[in-house]
Amino acid sequence: MNDLRSPEKRFRPEIEGVRTIATLLIAIYHIWLGRVSGGIDVFFIISGYLMTLSLLSRIERTGSVGFSNFILGLARRLFPQALFVIVVTGVLSLVFLPKVEWGEIVNHIAASTFYFENWRLAFDAVDYLALDNSASPFQHYWSLGVQGQFYILWPIILTTVYVIARKLLRTPVRKTLLVALVGVCAVSLTYSIYQTHHNQPWAYFDTFTRMWEFSIGGVFALVSPYLRVNERLRTVVGWIGLLIICLTGVLLPVSTVFPGYLAFVPISGVLLILTATEIPTSFGVDRLLHMKPLIYLGGLTYGIYLWHWPLLIFYRAHMNTTSVPIVDGLILLLITIVLSVFSTKLLEKPVLKMGRGHEKRQLIAVLSFMLLITCTSIITISVYIQKTSASMMNWDQTEKDYPGAKSIYYDIEPPEGLEPIPSALAIKTDLPKFYNDAECLGRDLTEVKKCSYGKVDNPAYVLALVGGSHSGHWFPALEILAEELDFRIDVYNHDGCRFTDEDPDGYLTENCVEWNANLIDELMKDPPDLVFTTATLNKHDKVLPGYINQWKYLEDITTIFAIRDNPRMKENIPLCLEKAKDPLDCAIDRIDGISDIIPWENTKGIPSNVIFEDLTDYFCDDTTCYPVIGNVIVYRDNNHLTAEYAKTLATPLKEPLQQAFRSIGN
Repeated sequence: MNDLRSPEKRFRPEIEGVRTIATLLIAIYHIWLGRVSGGIDVFFIISGYLMTLSLLSRIERTGSVGFSNFILGLARRLFPQALFVIVVTGVLSLVFLPKVEWGEIVNHIAASTFYFENWRLAFDAVDYLALDNSASPFQHYWSLGVQGQFYILWPIILTTVYVIARKLLRTPVRKTLLVALVGVCAVSLTYSIYQTHHNQPWAYFDTFTRMWEFSIGGVFALVSPYLRVNERLRTVVGWIGLLIICLTGVLLPVSTVFPGYLAFVPISGVLLILTATEIPTSFGVDRLLHMKPLIYLGGLTYGIYLWHWPLLIFYRAHMNTTSVPIVDGLILLLITIVLSVFSTKLLEKPVLKMGRGHEKRQLIAVLSFMLLITCTSIITISVYIQKTSASMMNWDQTEKDYPGAKSIYYDIEPPEGLEPIPSALAIKTDLPKFYNDAECLGRDLTEVKKCSYGKVDNPAYVLALVGGSHSGHWFPALEILAEELDFRIDVYNHDGCRFTDEDPDGYLTENCVEWNANLIDELMKDPPDLVFTTATLNKHDKVLPGYINQWKYLEDITTIFAIRDNPRMKENIPLCLEKAKDPLDCAIDRIDGISDIIPWENTKGIPSNVIFEDLTDYFCDDTTCYPVIGNVIVYRDNNHLTAEYAKTLATPLKEPLQQAFRSIGN
């Protein structure tokens, strides 16, 4: 049986030109437009195309990939610059980034070093507690993670197909490989479309939702010998392809709709260019892509990609801005190119010359040393952060020094001159205790999970804490009161999911709506004495109908203790406090944080089983809502309470909660 024609493996200078344009688009979109360009998808297609040609040629020539030499060759090309940028970025992060962001640095360094930053970001994308994390200077390593995993999977796939075709089926290798790659593409694309529709933030970083893009590059490599187009048509389609690549990020919201079927847009641009430039034309796009400056920069694109993002993040942090003026952006690009020349010429090129013959051991030693230096840097930075965190702790702190909400309740003046708690390095992890119990968290699930705390054995009362994070952040206060008032806390948590059966603003997911229905069933089966939940949402001057509907389901079963939602601040408070000279610079006017109207007094149809409580006076006075009260930082972002401050709210919460339990007894 005849096989497909052998694809020609040769240097194609236009690919260097495409790489340059794609890399510059990535940097330009990031710096000035604050958008994603789709340039990464261009690299995925090119990687699939070139890697398939390279591996197929090697397998057909020698009968195997030579996996150890293949991996060593990859490490020789990828490690020098990537590891050097990681170390430099890690050190500079401690200089330019606020301390509140230091806690994430070590995790991102480790994930970037070992090529799983994409999975790290995927889990962060679906982790409610990580949604407010600032962009990491290592975030761009996600695409290197995807490509690194592709480089491991691809030789395995091609070797398997080769063995099956030669030894088992006795079919032509290239035809069998084409069928296999089409199958991989179909499965991955189907999965990608499904995940993009149901969980796009995860899908964006998932290696397997991206595999179809590499597969298309491989399929194109196999069929390219059959693609012959006349010069006039090649000229047209080549320029169309370049235009598609350049405009993808303008026409599509890439970061929120990829990598589903819309990723075909930039992919089609690459395929059109590769088809059009197979043979030189007189006025085609190859004339542009063959220009020496583009080809020269094509050899620097790896370094440009690695350097541009951390430089941008450090600029934004240092200048306290999210926008970059034209001149500043051009300077950033220039510095990026200069650093790329340095890291390419002085690090990558010398290492690339190693590995031939007797130098192989020397290459392994050099790469191992680079990896060792990076791991040592991870440990050193981690130890430095821990020591800094320890030095910021006030080990002699007393309740008198840090009264929090008690300073309002007892009308006392807290001591002046103390650094507020929690510290910048501790505040992101200052969470309610139940977040330590993964089995208690219901994020993105429909199943209702219950975990019990407080007076677990033979309590006088049972209180169900239900809803999302704005219910959950009251847990530290309830935990203190549970011992005093003799009640058990049953936590029914689903972050990002309010206790409601309606979604007027499109906020709730399908899972959340189903979880709410299941929660009502659960509460009806085993009714608590009291259901603690939020009564309102942000600045709304009425109680939401969906809240009322849920309460009505339980009207003849239990009592609802509905507490007014806390104000939302304009800025991330820990970040603001670290930059501000005065905490009041982070305060907001009361009218901007909460409605002057009492929502339940302005709402009809509230069932008789609801007890309302309003503790707004422990966040705001008559004019201002404060970021720090009684030397305790109120918020761990711009709207969620720190556990430290929530604990101090136990004092003003005790009496209304006690009255609620008494009313149940009566």
